[in-house]
Amino acid sequence: MSTKRRTYSAEFKAMVALEALKEQETLNQIANRHGVLPVQVSQWKTQLAQSLPEAFARGKKATAREQDFDAERNQLYRKIGQLEVERDWLKKKSAQLGLPTKAPFHD
Repeated sequence: MSTKRRTYSAEFKAMVALEALKEQETLNQIANRHGVLPVQVSQWKTQLAQSLPEAFARGKKATAREQDFDAERNQLYRKIGQLEVERDWLKKKSAQLGLPTKAPFHD
């Protein structure tokens, strides 16, 4: 008879780890109350303690994902600018040649 592993949400892990970090109860008491092993509570506590400095560092320094987002956004703004210049040039040339400046399918 095989048993499936239990998975816990990030919110649950954070809540249990925060209780352990406060040290108002022993790890065994917290584990018993939440139905997990004390070793697991200890691991979650360690993970929380290690990730806390990152929570404060993000405000000062952009993460790699934020930098990628900014780079992509800047690239898209440049492309929009280029397309607007090309559109304006085409309108001007169309007017010089006596062609309609509006496409029949646009408002």
